[in-house]
Amino acid sequence: MRLIVLISTLIAAFAQYAVWYVAQQVAEPPDITGRIASLSLAYEPSHPPFKGTEKSIGEIDQDLKMVADVAKKVRIYTSIGSAAEIPKLAQKYNLDVSLGVWLNDVRDAVGNVDQNLKEANQKEMESAIKLARENWNVRELIVGNEVMLRTRMEYPDVAETEGGKLKLSPEAQLRLNDLVEYIRQAKTQSAKQVTTSEGWSEWVFIPELVKEVDFITTHNLPFWEEIGAENAVDYALEKYDLLRKMYPGKRILIGEFGWPSQGYNRLKAIPNPLKQAEVVREFLREAGRRGIDYNIVEAFDQPWKSFEGSNAGPYWGLYDVNRTPKFPLSGPVNQTRIELAYGGILIGTIIAAWGLRRRRPTFGHALAYALAANALGAGLISAAFYPLDYYLNPGLWVMWGIGFLMMLPLAVITLAKVNEIAEVMLGHEPVRLIELGKNYQVLPYPAPLVSIHVPAYKEQPDMYMATLDSMAALDYPNFEVLAIVNNTPEEHFWKPIEEHCRKLGPRFKFVYLPKVSGFKAGALNLALKDMDPDAAVIAAVDADYQVDPDWLKDLVPWFNDPQVAIIQAPQDHRDGHENLLKTIMNAEYAGFFDIGMVQRNEDNAIIAHGTMLMVKRSAFDEAGGWATDTIVEDTELGLRLLTRGFHAHYTRKRYGWGLLPDTFLAFKTQRHRWAYGAMQIIRKHWRHMLPKSKTLTPQQKYHFVTGWAYWFSDCVGTAVSFLNLIWVPLIIQFDLAYPAVALTVPVLTAVFVNIVHAWMLYSRRVQIPKKQIIGAALAAMSLQFTVSKAVVEGMIRDGLAFKRTEKGGLVKKKKADRPAQTETIMGILLLSGAVWLWMANKFDVYEQNLFALTVLIQSIPFLCTTAMSLIEEIQNWKAARAESVDGKVEK
Repeated sequence: MRLIVLISTLIAAFAQYAVWYVAQQVAEPPDITGRIASLSLAYEPSHPPFKGTEKSIGEIDQDLKMVADVAKKVRIYTSIGSAAEIPKLAQKYNLDVSLGVWLNDVRDAVGNVDQNLKEANQKEMESAIKLARENWNVRELIVGNEVMLRTRMEYPDVAETEGGKLKLSPEAQLRLNDLVEYIRQAKTQSAKQVTTSEGWSEWVFIPELVKEVDFITTHNLPFWEEIGAENAVDYALEKYDLLRKMYPGKRILIGEFGWPSQGYNRLKAIPNPLKQAEVVREFLREAGRRGIDYNIVEAFDQPWKSFEGSNAGPYWGLYDVNRTPKFPLSGPVNQTRIELAYGGILIGTIIAAWGLRRRRPTFGHALAYALAANALGAGLISAAFYPLDYYLNPGLWVMWGIGFLMMLPLAVITLAKVNEIAEVMLGHEPVRLIELGKNYQVLPYPAPLVSIHVPAYKEQPDMYMATLDSMAALDYPNFEVLAIVNNTPEEHFWKPIEEHCRKLGPRFKFVYLPKVSGFKAGALNLALKDMDPDAAVIAAVDADYQVDPDWLKDLVPWFNDPQVAIIQAPQDHRDGHENLLKTIMNAEYAGFFDIGMVQRNEDNAIIAHGTMLMVKRSAFDEAGGWATDTIVEDTELGLRLLTRGFHAHYTRKRYGWGLLPDTFLAFKTQRHRWAYGAMQIIRKHWRHMLPKSKTLTPQQKYHFVTGWAYWFSDCVGTAVSFLNLIWVPLIIQFDLAYPAVALTVPVLTAVFVNIVHAWMLYSRRVQIPKKQIIGAALAAMSLQFTVSKAVVEGMIRDGLAFKRTEKGGLVKKKKADRPAQTETIMGILLLSGAVWLWMANKFDVYEQNLFALTVLIQSIPFLCTTAMSLIEEIQNWKAARAESVDGKVEK
């Protein structure tokens, strides 16, 4: 077995490395041998709303020294603050300077002038003119940066006319007039050439601006115009040629050209480190070949530019924020994170080796699990290193941290389900199951006395008496039945049962407990005094169950083994055919008993459930009986017995059939009780799950912890749904970042695994029609919010009242019952959010579509609750209509 695990782990590790290796992308863009004509050099402004601090002279000097190795000139965008030192410092490295003047928009929406902003602009102008006069390396003044482009974005009524010019609104015309005044001032007071920088379209549609400048500085940025990287250079040069044709003889400087290495796509424009290298180097070759004057934006990444659309603003630098080159200017460019492969392989190998270390897997099981573990390792390392590829602000750090923490339990649960798929489909057949055709135990003589306890609380007498009748038919020589009725003062509930016990004979003892505390466990404990002292086995059966005559005869012999304390038979139901709702519920129950319980039994880790359960009397007494501090006394007792070293056995043969919950609300109430009870058990017995604890085997701990994790996963899923519901409008209205792909892909992967898990294992193990598998999934998902609520309640408070599950038709659905109201609201909101995200995605951003798909999928469990409620409503309506028709016929 160790060899199988070793070989499987090595194959999976090699497979992961191969995927990382194949995923490498290599490009060979044109080599650039000379220096770049010009690079933009910008720093975060120190004035509000920005929070930058002035760069020190030393920091600027180091940046200029680095830039001088690859460029001949730098372009700066302001002439005040620490930037005012750049022209003089640049002389040290023989760098020319394109000196920028940052112009604030001094007018509001109605044209009023902000005097403070106007004074700031004037200070910029004065500083720039002074610097241009004092520094020989200042080659030109660029007065204003995209002033009219920003105006077009701000004023939607600025429109192109048929004559090829822009019809400027009064407010926009005032902006243009202000800009022209600043340009004229610079030309009057400086001998340097003067221009302003605008997008190519502003130069095309505002020809009067061309007349005011010495030369045109155009920003040709195909990314912002949704042009794919493969066409970016051609597109930029096409617009350059357009301006040359329109304004022959006018010098034209491409003042900004570049491509971001990260961020969201804009239609076909995809930010990517490799594409950045390809686009920039191809442009540099073409610009050099054609003698075009240009400036590349920009030298260094600027994390403060996260306000720019598409989240690409921070990533235009040829160097990252740590001043590390993103790509060489010559030779092949390799986009790879192959170093992450080693971390992913390490994580995957540890998970695979740990998960398989004490199992006896087949090669197929081991290989499938090891491959899944390596996929998980790759996913975890990618998500963990996400902050190294992006510049996260505090909000994004919080989002990433919460997302990563929530991803961990989801990843563990997904891996557990993959393991179960592999174990069932590719592993060994079960060997510990009680299967009479394969293993058989001889009933000792005399047969041990079995005391069958049937607790009831306000149960329908006819249903209960049918249960007693089935026990009277048991083919077993030595048993008694305690018919226990507690906390039921209404005589019409318990009196018929008392009389029926009398009719069935001395084996049937009626135990009436009018007032008991401690839920069902309290009643069962009090009834022990009425149990025959010679009883060797205690059996527990719900009041609605009708048992097979061979139940005791077949299973009691397994107590011959002194280590065996529990024999468990599965639950099943005899009314699953009555209507669609019950068929669906029954299919959902069957999965646990034919899949999960069978796998847990292989490691002596079954969950004891309080019907069709038999417990050895001596072990029961040693463990201290039924616990009254939990509402799932059966499961808690089973765990206590396992921690004492006892064994449990399970059979998948049905020996008893009960009744399904009468209503969908009762179905939810039952599951709430189970989940809440699981939290009580965790609070009470979590120490047994610690690595140092020797009370349980590692395999037993795995099953219990994984089983509890399933409850928590529903809670995490609900929490993430609520968070995403809040996040959707923030994304659309305030342009906040989308959840990272590294965090959304695991959610989608988990959904896919859940689908495969349900379909494959149900098909293999559960004997139901294929269409009922869909119903089982519908029922399971409909309980997500119910389970989540129970988990939260179980973690924050104890002592929740026991709620019985309505069965047998005693209680019908009330008109006031709205078992799906909250879930329906959540489902509709999530569905609406997904549609909103999709419709608002004008740039077809991949991350936004992926997030929309995630939100859509998150709506499904909530809408499944709605579907279950609708199924119930429809069948109730049909039943009421049938009753009405029958009544009219009788009349």
